[in-house]
This record gives sequence, C-alpha cells and structure tokens, in this order.
Amino acid sequence: MLLAAGRGMRMRPLTDTCPKPLLPVQGKPLMQWTMEALARGGFKRLVINTAWLGDQIEAHFAGWSQHHPGAELRFSHEDQDFGYALETAGGVSRALPLLGEVFWVLAGDVYTPDFIFSQASVERFVTSGRLAHIWLVPNPPHNPRGDFALSADGLALSEGPERHTYSTIGLYRRALFEPPWCDTLVGNPQGTAAPLAPLLRAAMAAGEVSAELFTGHWTDVGTPERLKELNVLPAPPAASHP
Repeated sequence: MLLAAGRGMRMRPLTDTCPKPLLPVQGKPLMQWTMEALARGGFKRLVINTAWLGDQIEAHFAGWSQHHPGAELRFSHEDQDFGYALETAGGVSRALPLLGEVFWVLAGDVYTPDFIFSQASVERFVTSGRLAHIWLVPNPPHNPRGDFALSADGLALSEGPERHTYSTIGLYRRALFEPPWCDTLVGNPQGTAAPLAPLLRAAMAAGEVSAELFTGHWTDVGTPERLKELNVLPAPPAASHP
C-alpha cells in the first residue's frame, strides 16, 4: 500500500495545484520511484490511498498496467468517500479489504531509490510470525531525536539509548489492523482518522515488531528546499535485485 493522501502543507505553494507524490524528482513523479522499485521486486499489485487532488494521481497512472505487465493499481479515495484524509492507520483500515494477509506499507513522499523490496524480506517476515517489520534510518537533521530504538536482537522499541527515524517503509500483518490491536472496523466504514504510531507502540511493547537499519539513500521530501536539493544532485543508480 502506497500512502498518497496527505495535503503537503509544508510544500505549499507547490502542492496547491499538484499532490505532493506527483512532484517531479529527477525527471519523474516522486511516488513513481517507489512504484518502479516495488515492480522490480515482483510486487505489482498496488493499493494507493488518496485525498488531496487524488484524481490527478489516478489519472497520471491510468496507463501504468499497460506498461508493466501483470501490474494492478487499486485506489482508495478517502476524500471522495469522506471529505478528508484518514491518516495512516485509518487509511490502511479503509483499504484492508483490498490487501492481503501480509503487505508493504510506505509513504509516497519518500525518495529512496536504492531500497530493495525483496521477496526474501517478505518470506522472513511471514516466518517470524510478528505483526510488523519496519525499516529505520539514521536521523535526518529535521528529526534529530528519532522515533524508535533497535534492540540487539532486532526488535523495535519505543524507547532506547539510541533512537532512529522510521523510514515509513514496513511490512505489516493484517491482524495489526484488527481487534484486539485496532478498534477501527475493517474497511473503516465510519471514516475514522487514526495515526499508526499508537498501534506500533502497543505491538512493540508486546515484542511483536522487528526492525532493521537502512543506511542507503533516503529523503523525506517534506519541504521545497529538500525537493530542490534532490533535483540539483545527480540521481543515484536504482537498486538492482539479485
């Protein structure tokens, strides 16, 4: 699931007429970098949630399946359904009927061209039996205190002596968005807006979230300045799968 419902307030005025995931980075829409990386890993069934200017996102990728054999795009248009974005957990709950038992969740406004979405990662996660596996990154200047810690045995922790930033990339089990972990009804018919962090922290406390540190190229494209920097620098080569 690719999260693309945010308003992108810090990116205004760029996002007044263009949804942030469609802003160009190195010659292509920001979210397309991730979509192509997922396709290279064999993950071709994508669910995209939208809110602000979501019709532009669907229209832009109308021909995606034609150029990527076997690909399927499904959309969860939160603004059309409720008039507002549902935040991360609320958005996943809304899209849950379109998702499988195990799925990737990641933000459409993160640029990480050398991250590898691999079947091996999914297989390890499935075997682990845990509710989530998340990727952390070294803290960027705008988030110096980080979000979560990483234990010596590979568990994500709410607190710890060294905290890292959540990359927004994770593997999730459907059960995390169902009772007893999540109170929102499957499919979120009532349109509950809910953040992901409380679910993650509850699962971490129960030892149900594993994690690893990713040290490759990663940028949270949250301001016009960061976008400009990405478009000035040479693009790193996209990661290749073995």
